[in-house]
Amino acid sequence: MKPVVRFLSDLQKTGGLKGSDIANFTDVSKSTVSRWSSGEKSPHPQKQLFLSDLHYVVMRLSEYYGAEEIRAWLYAMHPQLDGRRAIDLIYEDRSEEILNVLDRLDADVYL
Repeated sequence: MKPVVRFLSDLQKTGGLKGSDIANFTDVSKSTVSRWSSGEKSPHPQKQLFLSDLHYVVMRLSEYYGAEEIRAWLYAMHPQLDGRRAIDLIYEDRSEEILNVLDRLDADVYL
């Protein structure tokens, strides 16, 4: 299975994300996401990088939350992220800030 196909499957099953969420995040149509999911097409490398980062964050979140909670966590504004939404930071290639928050969660500091 291609990594992108696996990422998309995990994002939907584990992260509770819908095809429309992924389409909005990557600025493509739902049908394009469907073609990526089937392995028929591959995303542009920049979109693959975004999906890889999103996948990593979702898998980290799955250690603590269920699918619907993960989806909500990605969309919610967080005080630990200076009032920003996690999904926006991932899109801006600032996933490290989210991972720092998750590291504090790993250390039972807060969240």
